[in-house]
Amino acid sequence: MKDVREQPLTKSAFEALSKQQVAHAVSMYMPMYKGGKEQNEGLGQANLKTCIKEVHKLLANYQIPEKEILEYLKPIEEIVSNRNIWRNPAEGLAIFLDKEEGLRMYPLPISFERQVYVAGHYYMQPLFELFSDDGMFYYLALSQDYVKLFKGSRFSFKEVSVSDMMPASLEDVVGADFKEKQLQVRSGHSAHKVGAFHGYGEGKDDKEKELQNYFGQINKAVNECIKNKNAPLVLACSDGVYGMYKKVNTYPHLFEDHLPGDPEYRGVATAHKESLKLLNDYFLATRKDKISAYKEAAHTNKTSYRQSEILEAALEGTIDTLFINKSESLFGIFKAANSCLIVDSKKDTHNVSLTNLAGVKTFLKGGNVYVLEDAEMPIGNKPLNALFRA
Repeated sequence: MKDVREQPLTKSAFEALSKQQVAHAVSMYMPMYKGGKEQNEGLGQANLKTCIKEVHKLLANYQIPEKEILEYLKPIEEIVSNRNIWRNPAEGLAIFLDKEEGLRMYPLPISFERQVYVAGHYYMQPLFELFSDDGMFYYLALSQDYVKLFKGSRFSFKEVSVSDMMPASLEDVVGADFKEKQLQVRSGHSAHKVGAFHGYGEGKDDKEKELQNYFGQINKAVNECIKNKNAPLVLACSDGVYGMYKKVNTYPHLFEDHLPGDPEYRGVATAHKESLKLLNDYFLATRKDKISAYKEAAHTNKTSYRQSEILEAALEGTIDTLFINKSESLFGIFKAANSCLIVDSKKDTHNVSLTNLAGVKTFLKGGNVYVLEDAEMPIGNKPLNALFRA
């Protein structure tokens, strides 16, 4: 069994799962319950047992012998009694099983409603949230004697190793006499009896040059470290440091606001939470823009809520943004050769989730996919809305 806590569900892993075509592929989603009471009552394990029973019935519908089903599901059965998994649960658990690759399990930072699915492919729709509004950003904690760079998203916040690329403090830049100069200024023993770091005149000019050099080296390292130059960079620093850093910054997406105060005393969890709050409107802007674009182009050939038209466009890769209604299910068969769509009332052995199909194809061809509540959809009471590429 792979330890997915050490190997999280990356975009490449998501894409690989999305492309896999194999008979009787099992997809399971469930909440893990992080509360102490729920853990003590074993609700997570009970949920998994229920999922196993439901999948057992679905596999039996494919006329698979009982003995073969029990053997096939054994790796999932073993999860129930694995204490390490339930001792420190994530928000939700996604499980994938097939006869070729075996079991893959992902504790994830989002909760799920309990759901099972068996088909010739995996059901990926609950996971689009991880990659559509992932909110990737960088966080630079900065002061004269403290520098840390973090890579964050809605669901993660990890330090980036930069020790061999940027100075750890102003002292690393100006030399070993930095502390001595500070002490001289504070004790009043400077030759000019002027605060070389806090007063006026030549001392202040020297300090500003040193800071500019220091921040310039950090700026250079930041640009070398960050590969995704579209991700915003949030600074956590004093107002004065922010103003000075802006002067030397060449990173294209330095965020217009910062988190004030001494970053050294801001905990990692707090830094993550405050960064997401600061960036909230920024990350929602793309989704809002796409919804607005749909509404502006509604009832033209640039948009559609017609299921057959959307499925055909998804397969061809002509969808810019797909909106999936969380409240609407759509099961059936779509034959691309003649654009024939057969819609069924429920999932069966012969059909598939058509919203999942549209979402996967759109995502793999570079489109945006958002799973929304009905009230958030551009056109409500429809399983799918699509904004086509120009």
